Amino acid sequence: MTTTSIGLPLSLEFFPPKTDEGVTKLADVRQQLYALKPEFCSVTYGAGGSTQDGTLQTVQAILREGQAAAPHFSCIGASKASIRDKLAQFKAEGIHRIVALRGDLPSGYGGFGEFRYASDLVAFIREETGSHFHIEVGAYPEMHPQARSPQEDLKAFVTKVKAGANSAITQMFFNTDAYFRFVDEAFALGVDIPIVPGIMPITNSSGIIRFADNCGAEIPRWMRLRLQSFGDDTASIKAFGLEVITDLCDQLRTAGVPALHFYTMNQSAAVMEICKRLGSA
Repeated sequence: MTTTSIGLPLSLEFFPPKTDEGVTKLADVRQQLYALKPEFCSVTYGAGGSTQDGTLQTVQAILREGQAAAPHFSCIGASKASIRDKLAQFKAEGIHRIVALRGDLPSGYGGFGEFRYASDLVAFIREETGSHFHIEVGAYPEMHPQARSPQEDLKAFVTKVKAGANSAITQMFFNTDAYFRFVDEAFALGVDIPIVPGIMPITNSSGIIRFADNCGAEIPRWMRLRLQSFGDDTASIKAFGLEVITDLCDQLRTAGVPALHFYTMNQSAAVMEICKRLGSA
């Protein structure tokens, strides 16, 4: 692992652009963020693999730029044959890291396919490719929104790890207690892989509140009220977001987390400024 200026390894997440202009913009954003010396860059995948071509194209571009890249890889609705073909393609492309997820069914899709859970995908990747891939899995400190209970969600996470995951990246969170409790409970059940906090910069109010509500991440009441109080004052929202997220990262770093994973939203300014502040702290 590469220790960066913030004293921790870090990784970055991007999503596949939908336009030529977006492709050009993201290429510029990546070049700026490579100054942070990321351990790898992950690229997201739409419902049912709806962006898989864009995902692979973005991964290929990152690899050409001399960086390690990890495609998100979902299994819902897929067959073993289609997963096997995709794994062969990944190997041929020189990909050595995968973020293995269950994924969401596209609207109107009737069945799960041959894989019902992310643990099924992890186990299949291991059966087919041995140790070729470093497998990342998702973790939900505040419970997956579709889980029946925190206990069931934790059990599902442990199953993914025991199926062959190398490390995990969490959903975004703003409450460090939730992260540390989740890690402690997972380790008590035999988990021994790094559980890396996923960090979402705050650059606007409505977007972060909507996203948090959709994914089940709690925005503490004081933070939500403060964000809402700024109204359309973009400068104040961004200044507050930088302060809050830098403090969150500093708390995590002080407590000894293994790394940080930034959800960049294909933007560079906030991540660069957070890391600059952490580097001078």
